[in-house]
Amino acid sequence: MRLSITTNGDCSYMRILEKTLIKHLRGQRIKNTGDSIQKMIIPAIIAKTQKELDQAIQKVMGLTPRLQLDVMDGCFVPNRSLDFDFQLPKKEIYEAHLMVTNPLEWVQNHGHKVDLILVHIESCEKPQEIINQLEEKKKIGFALNPETPLEKIIPLIEYIDQVLVMTVNPGFYGSPFIPEALHKVQKLRRLMPHLDIEVDGNINNKTISQAHEMGANLFVSGSYIMKAKNTRARIERLLTLIQK
Repeated sequence: MRLSITTNGDCSYMRILEKTLIKHLRGQRIKNTGDSIQKMIIPAIIAKTQKELDQAIQKVMGLTPRLQLDVMDGCFVPNRSLDFDFQLPKKEIYEAHLMVTNPLEWVQNHGHKVDLILVHIESCEKPQEIINQLEEKKKIGFALNPETPLEKIIPLIEYIDQVLVMTVNPGFYGSPFIPEALHKVQKLRRLMPHLDIEVDGNINNKTISQAHEMGANLFVSGSYIMKAKNTRARIERLLTLIQK
């Protein structure tokens, strides 16, 4: 596979990434080879009890194609969420965003409950073990904190379905938006036109257009949706902004 990249500036960086991708993708079957990518708004759910989880899901049930479950162990990030044996309604599609120090243990205990699992590359000493555990069973992606360079996941691109770029330091609803993180989205989109690229972190009506312009196609929104009285209206507003 030959990747053609057009970029204004930062050419040496892009050439390094291109060479790395070619090295790892040559002769491989790439997961993301469709002609188009789907745009999606994904509400993010934080819950400390089953009751909170049920109430949160009810607020957005049937409004979007997918829900994100923010899983936090109090160690990888200071907050806690979904660190219990939770139950989920079967009718929804779920992705789990694992902000935990031991993602493999979580996958073994709870992975069967969700459809897609997003693991922070910063929590993985051996990310290939996660991939091997999930291969042919679940969709998988890797997440990058704002300060984590894109090169960390380039050797893994051929094995995964999605990349999540954090636009806040993770762990809480409403953390300050970090626009510089979107440069990773732009570079990754130039390299992988058909890859699902997700952004998460203070995505709202003021920030979503910038993330969309940089190449994201999946947009996780927490407090903007979940703390609203009218969640449907908030979701529709965001959808309108990414259709321009």
